[in-house]
Order: sequence, then C-alpha cells, then structure tokens
Amino acid sequence: MAVQDDDAYWHPGLETQSRADWRQLQLDLLKDHLRHAYDGSPYYRAAFDARGVLPSDLRTLDDLRRFPFLDKATIRDRQIAVPPFGDLVAVPEREIVYISASSGSTGVPTASPFTAKDFEEWIDYEARQFWSSGLRPTDRYAHALNFSLFVGGPCVLGAQKLGALSIHAGTLPSERLLGVLGQFRATALWTTPSYAWHLGETAQREGIAPARDLAVRRLFVAGEPGGSIPETRGRIEALWGAEVYDYYGLSDIFGSCAGMCVEKDGLHWAEDHILVEVLAPGTQEPVPEGGRGELVLTTLRKRARPIIRFRTGDVVSVTTEPCRCGRTSLRLKGVHGRLDDMLIVKGVNLFPGDVEAVVRQDPALTGEYRLVLERVDRLDRLTVEAEHRQGFNGNLEELRTRLRRQLKAATGVGAEVALLAPDTLPRAVHKAKRIDDRRQHVWS
Repeated sequence: MAVQDDDAYWHPGLETQSRADWRQLQLDLLKDHLRHAYDGSPYYRAAFDARGVLPSDLRTLDDLRRFPFLDKATIRDRQIAVPPFGDLVAVPEREIVYISASSGSTGVPTASPFTAKDFEEWIDYEARQFWSSGLRPTDRYAHALNFSLFVGGPCVLGAQKLGALSIHAGTLPSERLLGVLGQFRATALWTTPSYAWHLGETAQREGIAPARDLAVRRLFVAGEPGGSIPETRGRIEALWGAEVYDYYGLSDIFGSCAGMCVEKDGLHWAEDHILVEVLAPGTQEPVPEGGRGELVLTTLRKRARPIIRFRTGDVVSVTTEPCRCGRTSLRLKGVHGRLDDMLIVKGVNLFPGDVEAVVRQDPALTGEYRLVLERVDRLDRLTVEAEHRQGFNGNLEELRTRLRRQLKAATGVGAEVALLAPDTLPRAVHKAKRIDDRRQHVWS
C-alpha cells in the first residue's frame, strides 16, 4: 500500500517495533552478513582467522565483541594494496554499480562501492529519514551538497523517491542558489550548518529576508556538529523562519545514517542497516546508555563492501528511550568530539596528514606546516602556513598559487596559503602541534 501524505511513518511496522524485535532483526541480519563477509572478502577471512573466530561463533549480539575492529587507515591501506577497491570487497566487480569516494590521510581517495541492491536500500532509507523529518510529496526540495564523488550527493534521490520535487543544486555560488530558491519557491534545503547561516546572511545583504521572502521551511544540515547544538540550531531557525533537522553520515557506509524526526530529540539511527556500539576508548568495553564513548559501526546489509566494527573516532552518546514520535530506534544524542586529529572543514573531513603529503613533496618548502582554522562570516576558513626553504630565490606568489592548487586537488578543501620564512614555525621534539583552531564561540 502506498504511503499517504498524512501517514506518520514510511515503514510503520519496522519503525515502531519493540526493542526486542529490533535486536532479533539485527541478530538475524548480522549472522548472514558475517558469513557473507567471510566467504566473499579475502581481508575478512584472514582477519577472522587471525582472531580465531568464525561467523558461526556469533550466537548473540554480544558475541560481536569477539570480532576484530576496522579503521579508516586499514580501509585505505587495503585499497592501495589491492587496487582499485581493496580486498574488503565481498562481491565480483561486475556487481558494483556505484562508488562514492573521499580523501584519505594520504590524499588517496577511498572508494565506497555499492551493488544495485545496496544502492536501492540506501535510497529507501533516505526517503524514510526525510519522511520522519516532515518532507512530503508536496515539497520542493533543493539539495545543496557536493555531487562530485561525495556520498551525500545521491541522498537527493531519497527525496525524489518519496515524491518531492527535487532540485539538484549542488555547490552553486550563494547568489545563484538564492535565485534558484526564490525562482522555484523551494520549501526544503539540505546543506551544512555554517553554510545555512552564511547563505541566510548573504540573502540579507542582497536585500532578501529569508523568513519573509523565501519559502524554505525545512533545513536539513550535516557535516558539522552545529545541527545538534540547540543554540546554533535556534539561531539558524530564527534567521530562516524554518525548522532545522540534523543528519549524520559517513562516507565509508552511506550518506545519512541517522537523522532528526519532527520532535528533534536526537537522531534516529538506521538500525536495520547498521549496528551501533558505543565503547570506552581505553578499554573498548560498552559504556552505559547515555555515557560517552567511541562510535563503532557494523553494516548489516551492504553486500559490496561489508564494514565490521568500524572505529569512527567520533565520541557520542545514545539512548533507546522511546521518542515522542513513536519510533523505537536507537537515537544519537550528540557527537561530542573526536578521538583523533581529524578536522571537519566546510563539511569535508581533513587530516593534517592530507596537508603534510602535499607540503613535504615540494622541494621549495622546508616541510614544516601548520593549519590555522578561523570562522569568517559564519564560514570556515583554513589557512595553511608553510615555510619556504632557506635560499629560495623563486617567485613566492607562484609558489603560493601552486601550493594552494595542490592542496585543493589532494584534499578537496579550498585553503588560503601563507608562506613564511624558514624557522618561523615552532618545532617539537615529540608530536608537533599542527593545528591552531580559532573557531571558538563562532555562533555568538
């Protein structure tokens, strides 16, 4: 039976089932998924054998703790060792119909492959999530996220699946995007929190009052923590006269994996697609519900490249308390920080190693560098400080332009470049301080 506009749920039986039913569903899916990973992926077969576990050893969800962890570095290294997709892939290449990609800490893009069924199920989940946030077939939805290999790009197809008129806006210049929003009277928009604020202020400078002159009444935001910070969300909502819904995703699995319903009390997780663990960083033991720990994720359906116990590095808290909307899935209550030194700049994940790989390959530079992050006009600005070598007699402006171009190509982030004299940056005997993040109190 087709979903009607006034229906509360996309898949009512699934979304409102008991916690016991959720756990049983996950156990059934996980048993099959581990077997698929072991049989189809050389990496997982070797990793499970080295740990002395077999898929048949999983009898309860707690048994998953016997299986080895996975991290971003391993995904990247296995892709380099077994190109082009790595040996975590568990299906023949002929079954892969789509890949997204993101830049790793060496600047080498790490691919996330999908079978046709993977892709179809992902987009159905995006439709379910949009529906929970109040998007309906009567809406005009503008998708203002990057489409260039970015896993967030195809999420627009979820809006199309539920019947909304969808505008594939991408990363248009702000003034043109405002023109599109006004011309087509878009009622919903997805972007990052900082860009939502910047776009609203740009509109005001253009003589446009977003709340009065535009039709946007729902803003979906992701890529930065702001959407789950009440003060940030409230200020964006006041500027736009619109409701703001926070979404969370990661490139290694699929677009948005969790999102706010209309109650905006945490982010509902895609528990029929991904199993969540929250573990104490030091002991890897589960933390009590509501406590803070590292988010560790295991796919339950993704056939092309299963992801088993992936350490995200995000410090989060979760709850299984029932939501006022009636959905019973686990909810992400907040992303509180990072375990490593990964930065999020303009919605793009960036490691200092991304910059180091560029700076240290240029003989005109000393190889020392620092990343300075500021918030200017509500947008992130990254400046890479690098030293030219002693005795350099070339054109400094040409060197700056070249380095800026190389950084953009390697990381996907447009950075300013400041060239400094040799020995300007501080040295350290042990780990160097590579990051100067000045983005405190950016919403005041």
